[in-house]
Amino acid sequence: MNLKENFENAVVESKALTKRPDNETLLKLYSLYKQATEGDIDPDTPAPNMFDFVNLAKQNAWKKLSGTTTDDAMGAYIRAVEQLKGA
Repeated sequence: MNLKENFENAVVESKALTKRPDNETLLKLYSLYKQATEGDIDPDTPAPNMFDFVNLAKQNAWKKLSGTTTDDAMGAYIRAVEQLKGA
C-alpha cells in the first residue's frame, strides 16, 4: 500500500476506535488531517470568535503545522492512529 492508501485507512480506523481519545489527541488528529488534506491554512482565514474556544483551538493547532509537507502530515497521522489502536 502507498502512503495515501495507508492514510485513508487510518482515517477510517480513527472513526472506529473503541475508546474516545482525549481532547488533546483529537486536536492533534484534526490538525494533521487538515494539513494532510488541505496543506497550510490560508493566512487570510479570519480567526473564530474569541469565545468559540473549540474552533479557535482547532485553527491554532492547524496553524502550528504550517510548512509541514503533506507526506509528513499523513505519516504522523498514521502513526498517531496506530498508537491509539495499540492503547
